[in-house]
Amino acid sequence: MVVPGPDHIEERERVYPPPEELKADAHVPDFSSYLALYKKSIEEPEEFWGNVADEFYWDSRPTAGHPILQYNFDVTKGNVFVKFMEGAKTNLCYNVLDRNVLERNFGDRVAYHWEGNSADHQQDITYSQLLKHVCRCANVLRLMGVKKGDRVAIYLPMVPELVCSMLACARIGAVHSVVFAGFSADSLCERILDAQCSVLVTADGVYRGDKLINLKQIANEALERCREKGSSTVQKCVVVRHYALRTNTGEASNKLQTPWDAAVDVWWDEALDGVCDECEPEWLEAEDPLFILYTSGSTGKPKGVVHTVAGYMLYTALTFKYVFDYHFDDVYWCTADIGWITGHSYITYGPLANGATSVLFEGIPVYPHVGRFWEVIEKYRVSKFYTAPTAIRLLMKYGREPLLKYDLSSLRVLGTVGEPINPEAWHWYHEVVGQGRCPIVDTFWQTETGGHVLTPLPAATALKPGSATLPFFGVQPSIMSELGEELEGEAEGYLVFRSPWPGIMRTVYGNQERFETTYFKKFPGFYVTGDGCRRDKDGYYWITGRIDDMLNVSGHLLSTAEVESALTEHDSVAEAAVVSRPHAVKGECLYCFITLKDSTEFTHTLKDELKKQVREKIGPIATPDFIQNAPGLPKTRSGKIMRRVLRQIARNEKDLGDLSTLADPKVVEVLFSQRCEAAA
Repeated sequence: MVVPGPDHIEERERVYPPPEELKADAHVPDFSSYLALYKKSIEEPEEFWGNVADEFYWDSRPTAGHPILQYNFDVTKGNVFVKFMEGAKTNLCYNVLDRNVLERNFGDRVAYHWEGNSADHQQDITYSQLLKHVCRCANVLRLMGVKKGDRVAIYLPMVPELVCSMLACARIGAVHSVVFAGFSADSLCERILDAQCSVLVTADGVYRGDKLINLKQIANEALERCREKGSSTVQKCVVVRHYALRTNTGEASNKLQTPWDAAVDVWWDEALDGVCDECEPEWLEAEDPLFILYTSGSTGKPKGVVHTVAGYMLYTALTFKYVFDYHFDDVYWCTADIGWITGHSYITYGPLANGATSVLFEGIPVYPHVGRFWEVIEKYRVSKFYTAPTAIRLLMKYGREPLLKYDLSSLRVLGTVGEPINPEAWHWYHEVVGQGRCPIVDTFWQTETGGHVLTPLPAATALKPGSATLPFFGVQPSIMSELGEELEGEAEGYLVFRSPWPGIMRTVYGNQERFETTYFKKFPGFYVTGDGCRRDKDGYYWITGRIDDMLNVSGHLLSTAEVESALTEHDSVAEAAVVSRPHAVKGECLYCFITLKDSTEFTHTLKDELKKQVREKIGPIATPDFIQNAPGLPKTRSGKIMRRVLRQIARNEKDLGDLSTLADPKVVEVLFSQRCEAAA
């Protein structure tokens, strides 16, 4: 690797050097320090990760004589596995709460500024308060019979009880499965059944913007579907009185009339009333599971990604500290939802492991006004701000004026997550939000990686708009050709990793075969991300998008197969194919080709029904933007749909290349003539 500079970079490609003012107290103050630490992390992993581990509490240390990191990535040589600090025992909840309160005297320090959907709903939560509340919640779970290894489903909005529930599970060794509160009853049911959860934690309802969502009703429908399938394992449903207690509208008594099953349902506040606020932690093996988080799979069935205690704890703590260059006086805000991995790693575990003060935000960027983000930054004097390119593109539409009303001078580091950021959005974020003085850490990682794997460091890395730059410590990326050749120098191909880091996933819950097939079978000896990547002459990495049948909508992965399955469940649909189309705000959106059954008419009513069906089966995030009537689909003679052609039709790209393998090339002309110009 070389430091990008004017001598070896094309004139048209501007490079942004790290701000000098960050270097004085930065954890990684310059590029040479980065190189030295990176070299140590690769060549001396025992010492590197041992030093990180020394900052945490261990009930017992790793077994003597074992390497700190053991693994096999080669499916031809046996089962794929990763083991980190084998033999060690610890508890993640103890390390992020008790250690901060008892050892670091952070009890009175604010852990979270909770900012509700409405600006007049807010609450500061100290580390001592959080510890006591988590202990009470953990004791309640134990009273309900939850023990080490049991799974607990959490279906909550962005409220303090979401963090408490996760940490309570971590304290007693239960495995939490957080389900994004925007998912449908079917999606919740599927995840409950796959993990065989014994308890569900949800809320009565929540406002998202000005829309009231009856979460308890959705949870009831999910549990009913579980029972219909004959395999419901949920014994208790704990309900947070969020809507009833945190709204001042006086509507609580009549707007959410939801059936209540006294044998299963219990109010959160009543369950915790009078319960002891001390709870002895369960000391867990380093490789015991911490949580399951479901991510879309190319087959349509979500994959339960499993992360384990010790490796995930150290990796999220270290990436948070270095990537955001976190310091004691910082106020940090990640705008993601905890229902996604970003919220797990960089709202809950990473910040708390560092004793950070964070903003926990329930709202949306444009409610009750388009300056809400900037208002919150000014209100709490946020210094480190982490958001998605989708949000940036949305707010760009409103121009500079909303920002001019607020003081953003507290900002020191900006970050992006979820998808590659386009240069236009990068420049607006840098120049308008960051006022030209804040570096942007454009982070690449996945649910499966647990934490950042390609990322700049604020004081050490020169930036190129749109590039995730260089690997984090302990991470060894490579680019592979379709033929399985590891490419050197400037290259483009499959992004893979040749060895693990502590925070990488350990398996797919209940399906080791799927784990190995999805991530390791294509290139034995390497973890395959599913993303395309380009490496430039300076060694910088540029993510070019998904290679498999996945879509990245607003920073969230969706499976084309999952959406197609939802569409074809409609009685009028014979066949469906879904591809991506560029979207000015979301990055990508869903463009759906629908082949109808005989004698069925393609109408606006039908399109509305199909959109509703997808929303109900998967969730609002999967709602199609375009639905096109397709009398036929472009298929090879063997019957395989040529998605490349469909993507080009969706994007109105007329140069289709070689179509000789199509069984009926004329179908392409028909599809072009009927393509959608406006959203459905």
